[in-house]
Amino acid sequence: MDTWIIFLIIALLFFIAEIFTPTMFFLNFAAASAVCSFVGIFTDNHNILIPLFAILSILFILFLRPLLNINPQKINNSAFESQYVNKMATAITNITPYSGRIKIYDESWEARTLPESPTEIPEGSKVKIISHNDLTMFVEKKGRK
Repeated sequence: MDTWIIFLIIALLFFIAEIFTPTMFFLNFAAASAVCSFVGIFTDNHNILIPLFAILSILFILFLRPLLNINPQKINNSAFESQYVNKMATAITNITPYSGRIKIYDESWEARTLPESPTEIPEGSKVKIISHNDLTMFVEKKGRK
């Protein structure tokens, strides 16, 4: 069997593996195999094709994957923010720039004061959610206890 056909079969197998995984990892190997299949039309030299496959795989992982990898959290951030940002919550522990918890909608969240606001917010205070970072809400004190 010709070398280019072997690399084409490998490319198809990696592509099928990519279909069943959400990681954008096997697509890099599929692309490298496809390029090696094309080069394999012109040469059957394994000493050229196998190192070419290894080098292309590494290059595609380093450069192609970050371009194609879509972060679904970026899409969900706006929906997440619209639900909680600028809402009022209650401090269920003392809140500092390093620790604390709030309660909103019967849910408990990690909370921190803003870094430029070093004052501690006492337990039971009403707070306003200013922003978030993953699952940590950044809050500021509003009104009295």
